Amino acid sequence: MQRKAYVTGTAALLAALLTGCTSGSGSGGRTDDANPDDAGTATVAAQPGKYRSLPEPCGAVGHDTLDAMLPGIKQITDPGQRDKAYRGEATLTYNTERKVGCHWKVESSEAVDRLSVDLERVVSYDNAVSDDDQARKLFQGMETAADLPAPSPSTPADPTGSPDSSDSSASSASSGSSGSSGSGPSPAGATTTPTPKASASGGTPASPDGSGTPSDSSSGTASADLQPRVLTDLGDEAYLDDELNTSGSTAEQRTVTVVFRTSNVVVTLEYEEQPTATGTVPDSKEMQDRARDLASQLADALNG
Repeated sequence: MQRKAYVTGTAALLAALLTGCTSGSGSGGRTDDANPDDAGTATVAAQPGKYRSLPEPCGAVGHDTLDAMLPGIKQITDPGQRDKAYRGEATLTYNTERKVGCHWKVESSEAVDRLSVDLERVVSYDNAVSDDDQARKLFQGMETAADLPAPSPSTPADPTGSPDSSDSSASSASSGSSGSSGSGPSPAGATTTPTPKASASGGTPASPDGSGTPSDSSSGTASADLQPRVLTDLGDEAYLDDELNTSGSTAEQRTVTVVFRTSNVVVTLEYEEQPTATGTVPDSKEMQDRARDLASQLADALNG
């Protein structure tokens, strides 16, 4: 008698599974529920920024510039202390590829001067946002926080001229004290009611007719071209802020800040001066010219 062939239950189940897998696969089959419209496409990453590193900030400011901005350096008689003043002090940072800075503080018989330079290399971690766009967003936030006054309709955003004109002013100013009160007349332009951000330059000398009434250039009014403003000749975008602290009974301290962006690097320069004599007002134009000159040097160094 012929024996009947049979397959165990386990073997039958395994055969069924293998058959199902074979019939479901093939050269034209899909094994998932992905959107067929997405097939063959890839996300294009945004362009990286121009800069992949940052310069050493303490070495980016030359001795001649420091002599002009910090006149007390040349009054230091000890060579070791003078060299230390020139070197400045690096800002503590944990990633020098992303953020660096340096600051200087020098006292003289006329004033205490401070200078700080900070550079930040912005990197976007969003593939849809470029490093430049991320840096632009950071810069615009800083500009908004500065709360610059709206420019007058009849006054350009930056009527003070190119850095070339400020170079000569900064060079001539380096021979005198940055805390002196006898500055020349302010540049021509409409005057406005003084604000802490843009008070007049210089002290309060008597008028030419001997009446004792101070002139417009030093009476507490400020030329329109010295107001905090957008700068159009520095980096991809830039602005200048000028603030005079008149609180308290001590000498008034002026702070000039220049911030600019070039590609994915944002540079912040802060220049402060506090005269030792009460009633002396730091010269706005002189400080602005010096700060803008240094900012132009840093922009050139980045573009190297």
